[in-house]
Amino acid sequence: MLKSLARRARRTLLASRASFSKNGARSTEERPHVVVVGAGFAGLEAAKALAGEPVRVTLVDRNNYHKFQPLLYQVATAGLEPDSIAHNVRDVFRSADNVEFQLATVSGVDPERREVATRSGTQIPYDYLILAAGATTSYFGVEGAEEHSFPLKTLTDAVALRNRILRQFERMSRARKPDGDAEARRGALRFVIVGGGPTGVETAGALTELFRVMQRDYKRFDTTAAEVMLLEMGDQLLGSYPRRQGEYTRAVLEDRGVQVRTGATVERVEEHAVHLQSGERIATDTLLWAAGVQASAVAGFVEEATQQEGSRRLDVASDLRVAGQERIFAVGDMGASRDGEGQVYAQLAPVAMQQGTHAARQALRLAEGRPTEPFSYRNLGKMATIGRNAAVAQLPAGVQLEGFVAWLAWVFIHIAKLVGFRNRANVFLDWVINYFTYDRSARLILPGVVSISERIPREVEEVDAEVQQVLREIEREAEEA
Repeated sequence: MLKSLARRARRTLLASRASFSKNGARSTEERPHVVVVGAGFAGLEAAKALAGEPVRVTLVDRNNYHKFQPLLYQVATAGLEPDSIAHNVRDVFRSADNVEFQLATVSGVDPERREVATRSGTQIPYDYLILAAGATTSYFGVEGAEEHSFPLKTLTDAVALRNRILRQFERMSRARKPDGDAEARRGALRFVIVGGGPTGVETAGALTELFRVMQRDYKRFDTTAAEVMLLEMGDQLLGSYPRRQGEYTRAVLEDRGVQVRTGATVERVEEHAVHLQSGERIATDTLLWAAGVQASAVAGFVEEATQQEGSRRLDVASDLRVAGQERIFAVGDMGASRDGEGQVYAQLAPVAMQQGTHAARQALRLAEGRPTEPFSYRNLGKMATIGRNAAVAQLPAGVQLEGFVAWLAWVFIHIAKLVGFRNRANVFLDWVINYFTYDRSARLILPGVVSISERIPREVEEVDAEVQQVLREIEREAEEA
């Protein structure tokens, strides 16, 4: 009831501030225009918070879908298909008349003109801008890492990694006398993961389960001879979790056959090997880089804004506005928002979602002429799965869980957070079948995988740019005539 009254009051206030056309009707174009860049967790929540409000909203993303990033590793390890964790953005807002989606890649931000530039040459004007473009993989300047490793930030990354894993076993099956142990030592069947955070831990555990399932497919050699090695620079896995949970995670992974190395710093990477600072050379044909992230390049488009060294996250005020900018917000992985103790908030989905909602509400307050409010994070905890029947969870009030109960909580929370009923139903059904049959149905090699996040939008936008250029030339000729 209170939310309904507040929304009605907002509409009345903004209507009174809007301009009117000659016939006295308020034009939709005259409503405040909020542009949201990025359809990840933060951007989607921002647009949802603005749906139905007396503003125009344009949601911009280079993909036409929202992906559920915490389950990318499931696609990479043949547990789920890509379309089970992705949902069409237009479908999410099909009932929101004031929300429009635009498929585009942002190439610049002009705070003075209040415009967002896209690669196609289109300029999108805004009254308020919410930057929620997420993050990309950070290689920390390690020589050869970007060229010779697999990231895991997009659906294309996940499918490409799955293809590589399955192809390694197909190559092995063609050998005259396949020897899994020998191939693991040579690196063909040794899968190295750099980074002992949630992504690294979850992928390592899932790979060991996949190798056991694949024994049914490859009868000429022992697929479980394939090695999984997890390298972590720190002294424990899941460094942001209590040491007890880090030790529990290591014990479970090692019990399932994962070779865990802590205190292992990667010095350089070459095509068929990883070199550690200790001088050790580890042969591998497949390296997953899960060691870190940095803010999207979009963060660098805001001139004179301060970025954190290394992470590239933008410094923001307590209300999530970019420092020195009155109309631009940075949320999620892009904004370096700090808690009451001065610590930067972790790059977690719950933080991003709450910040997206908060930024949207502050944009509405500014449009109404009211002062903004500081962001305050409501801690919902965090969790990571290690594999079947094993997970760790940190819940509010200091509650810590390990084992089956934590795993069960992880399963149902992740299903609930998926976007779309079909996705939730598909994932639930796949996991139930997998649990009782010990099978993984998505063991498909998809040839000719193109980069959904880069190549397709770029091709479309290049054509669009040419059309826009021709139209501008025609307009200039008409003016001169």
